[in-house]
Amino acid sequence: QVHLVESGGGSVQAGGSLRLSCAASGDTASIDHMGWYRQAPGKEREGLGVIYMFNGYTNYAASVSGRFTISRDSATNTAYLQMNSLKPEDTAVYYCAAVIVTGSFTSPSESKFWGQGTQVTVTS
Repeated sequence: QVHLVESGGGSVQAGGSLRLSCAASGDTASIDHMGWYRQAPGKEREGLGVIYMFNGYTNYAASVSGRFTISRDSATNTAYLQMNSLKPEDTAVYYCAAVIVTGSFTSPSESKFWGQGTQVTVTS
């Protein structure tokens, strides 16, 4: 089991920046990767990017690539989402998730754990 707590949300003007944090506790040594997601009112949850805990490899959705950066601090089991050049359409509840992979290489099984979410509001 992994418990996640997000922080750092708030209100910012368009063009501004915010950094979200996601602190993990519990079975953190088993986390394979962590991801950031968001959900705007009336829309489906959108994946923003992931970071692999072993080597720090990241991958981003096209909608945020170049503006958002995911990083991690392995010592504190914390993932970060640095958001720059924010736009009103970035307004959403932002969630982090942690994935534990078990099973064999040919038949893996994933368990995903979610944080409670943090509100980000970008005003024009």
